[in-house]
Amino acid sequence: QVPELEKATVRIRQPERVREVIQSLREQGVAKLQVISDFDMTLSRFGCNGRRCPTSHNILDTSRVISEDGKKKLKDLLHYYYPIEIDPNRTLEEKYPLMVEWWTKAHKLLVQQKIHKSDIAQIVRESEVMLRDGFQEFFDQLHKNNVPLFIFSAGVGDILEEIIRQASVFYSNVNVVSNYMDFNDDGVLTHFKGPLIHTYNKNNTVLQGTGYFQQLSTRTSIILLGDSMGDLTMADGVPSVENILKIGFLNDKVEEWRGKYLDSYDIVLESDETLDVVNGILRYILAE
Repeated sequence: QVPELEKATVRIRQPERVREVIQSLREQGVAKLQVISDFDMTLSRFGCNGRRCPTSHNILDTSRVISEDGKKKLKDLLHYYYPIEIDPNRTLEEKYPLMVEWWTKAHKLLVQQKIHKSDIAQIVRESEVMLRDGFQEFFDQLHKNNVPLFIFSAGVGDILEEIIRQASVFYSNVNVVSNYMDFNDDGVLTHFKGPLIHTYNKNNTVLQGTGYFQQLSTRTSIILLGDSMGDLTMADGVPSVENILKIGFLNDKVEEWRGKYLDSYDIVLESDETLDVVNGILRYILAE
């Protein structure tokens, strides 16, 4: 069906089941399909030329509009909270309030920097962010076939929208839910709009009132793309899921996390900086 599934980066625990789901997605047809995706390190690259690529938060945190003191404080927060976020021995219940604490403190620090809306495009341009190889085909295929792409991100919405815009793929079928900045009349950041979205609440709770999935109630075939355990709940708001294919990018600590990812995602892509597999599956599903 999909030659890309033979790539060396692909791991699948239940190949038979995956084949069946892909077949069902194809049979249900394009009118029933939607794609739900994380952004940072899922649609954007994890690394390039042996270096880590920035997330939408990193882009802002390390940019020229942040004071040296601000950069240091943001880095300190990262060093304290990130190990908690990825600690396999802590429960979700333990992590949840700590993630809220981290995001809240980070947003507060960013507000103190008096960031200007007019600086955002330049900040993104100067950053080392890159979308995954094959992004053009990915966005183009979905747009051409009127397949809704829902990007659900715990990052900074203004930054990630700008990344997509600068890549010239911010099409009408793309919808983003993320943490957005609020600027005053002078274009200065005053606060972040609610609700706060962090790694572990990407589910129905923060979508209440958006009604996004309600409008798409006939889109019962889902391809979900993520790179963390928190991304697995992103489709929870969909009223009636008939078929769902969960594809996980395992970017880091591959040996350590492999088992957990294979338990949770249908297809796991290990250290794969491309969208080849996703594009191959979409080509097969969308083929006339």
